[in-house]
Amino acid sequence: MIGDEKSTTSRPTDPHEWPTFSDAALLQWLDGHEIRDTDLLDFGVITIRSDDRVIGYNRYESGRAGIQAERVLGRDLFVDVAPCLNNFMVAERYRTDGDLDEELDYVFTFRMRPTPVRLRLLAAAGGHRRYLAIRPR
Repeated sequence: MIGDEKSTTSRPTDPHEWPTFSDAALLQWLDGHEIRDTDLLDFGVITIRSDDRVIGYNRYESGRAGIQAERVLGRDLFVDVAPCLNNFMVAERYRTDGDLDEELDYVFTFRMRPTPVRLRLLAAAGGHRRYLAIRPR
């Protein structure tokens, strides 16, 4: 994880305080915690900047995809890491103004056999971090 953004919130220790994939307050939780705190979650989270550079790749997603975080941090998510996401269904939705919180069924096809997943695209208008949450289907 790249911890380039600090939070004023203490690190959560109680699993009951951790959000679920579909938690209505997931975006607020992610924005209110350090990027490294996504390692506590039981679903994948990729954190990107507004220029699409990956600044966080949590432990769950690293294990699921079989790709070490060091290989993706600092790289363009939609060009270098997962070009299968560079389309109107995913990448283009991050390029709209305003808040973003959408879920969709998807199939990953890059660097692995076709893998059905559920994606949740999250971004706050004017925010510096954007998130792609991933869970298997």
